[in-house]
Amino acid sequence: MKKILLFTAVVFTILLNSCVPETEIYTGSDAVLGFSVDTLRFDTVFTAQGSATRSVKIYNDLDRTIEISEIKLARGDQSKFRINVDGLPGDGTNIEIPPNDSIYVFAEVTVDPDQAISESPYVIQEDLSFLTNGNAQRVVLEAWGQNANYIPNRFNNGGIAVLDCDGGDVIWDDPKPYVIFGIMVIDNCNLIIAPGTNIYVHGGLESFVDEEDMLQFFNDGRIITTGTGRIEVNGTLEEPVTIQGDRLEEGFADVSGQWFGIVLGAGSKNNEFNHVTIKNSSLGIAVDSAGTLEIENSKIFNTASHGLFGIHAEINASNCLLYNNGATALRATYGGNYDFKSTTVISNGDQAASALSLSNLLCTDFPTCSNILRNPLNARVENCILVGSGNDEISLIEIEDTDFNYDFRNCIVKVEEILMADQYPNFLEDCENCISYDRSDALFFDANEDDYHLDTLSIAEERGFFNPDYPLDLDGVMRDMERPDIGCYEYVYE
Repeated sequence: MKKILLFTAVVFTILLNSCVPETEIYTGSDAVLGFSVDTLRFDTVFTAQGSATRSVKIYNDLDRTIEISEIKLARGDQSKFRINVDGLPGDGTNIEIPPNDSIYVFAEVTVDPDQAISESPYVIQEDLSFLTNGNAQRVVLEAWGQNANYIPNRFNNGGIAVLDCDGGDVIWDDPKPYVIFGIMVIDNCNLIIAPGTNIYVHGGLESFVDEEDMLQFFNDGRIITTGTGRIEVNGTLEEPVTIQGDRLEEGFADVSGQWFGIVLGAGSKNNEFNHVTIKNSSLGIAVDSAGTLEIENSKIFNTASHGLFGIHAEINASNCLLYNNGATALRATYGGNYDFKSTTVISNGDQAASALSLSNLLCTDFPTCSNILRNPLNARVENCILVGSGNDEISLIEIEDTDFNYDFRNCIVKVEEILMADQYPNFLEDCENCISYDRSDALFFDANEDDYHLDTLSIAEERGFFNPDYPLDLDGVMRDMERPDIGCYEYVYE
């Protein structure tokens, strides 16, 4: 009997003790919350568009249950934000978090679309405050907002909008940014973009199923001209034009592939781009058959594929900078006429992608290439820097019985295997006054930081020839009239 009573007492004690600690609220002053982020940043809010919901995770790292006595927005009813605490809308009080557990707080922001232009862009910032056992903590909520022109409207995701002005002009000169949703097709129309205009393109992935796999491609975020459409970008040194994705929060500043790109369709003539920055797209600019493009004083970077791509086209590019392109940065294929002057092209990363590729053929059934189209190619490359991390940053792809004419003068080139006997062994001899680049050569100020101004000891200094048609560099600096530098930048002596 004594053994039975003793056993019963032990079991009762264990059961009693097991029920107490975890339900007891810990009130110690060392109860401090953990947060997944200290600043909760929202997407750029183009005011009529609103914002995506964002969340912050709140952790209790203690082995005891704690109670948050208060979770609230600092501005209360005047706040532009709204919160939801662990599934319940509004401020939270007496919120318990079990040992080593967590909860979520969701936040959303609303921006008044009728704010005056002088109020945009603006930063909306507020504290989301927490009080636990007398300890005050906070997470900063931060959002950006702008008034914007939505082209055609903010509900066109996945849709096609045709800009048709019956052969006339459409002028974009509003100080508010333009936000393009879906695919914008310029047909029978001249789109003229004024200095200082900011254009944001809302990209989107479209999924489709083929016979083998589920694949994705960008069908959204395209700017396309037909054969009767034309784009004229009139940026200036003081007021450049920028075309980029609409994700402007910090984590997306240098991410490629956020929107598709610009396609100048077959037969689209007299396209002009001056002082424009194109970035964070899948493709920079593609010029289709018999289309023409004059691009000057411009930058194309952070693209998932080509920066500038011509297909049996006519492209004149001068004072341009191309870098961080996922495929061949400057590509001319299926013939055409190309003139590149004082342009800097850097191809780092994928060694299969060169800085410049020239070809007079088009393979229509890659990779077998049993069907090949051909067209004459004429290319002139002067005062250009064509370098990168690969052994060969120039690719020449030629088919016999079709003209393949190229003329390189005063360029810095990275070549190696192209000089083999079965390829183009005389390339450097034919490349008039060219310099073969070696990785040990001083060239750029800081390529690791994407600063492609010339280094103090750069091999590009005083090695070019003066072209009176382009007396200024990309920064507007006057070039030396006797011994200018190679590339888009002239070195400035201090």
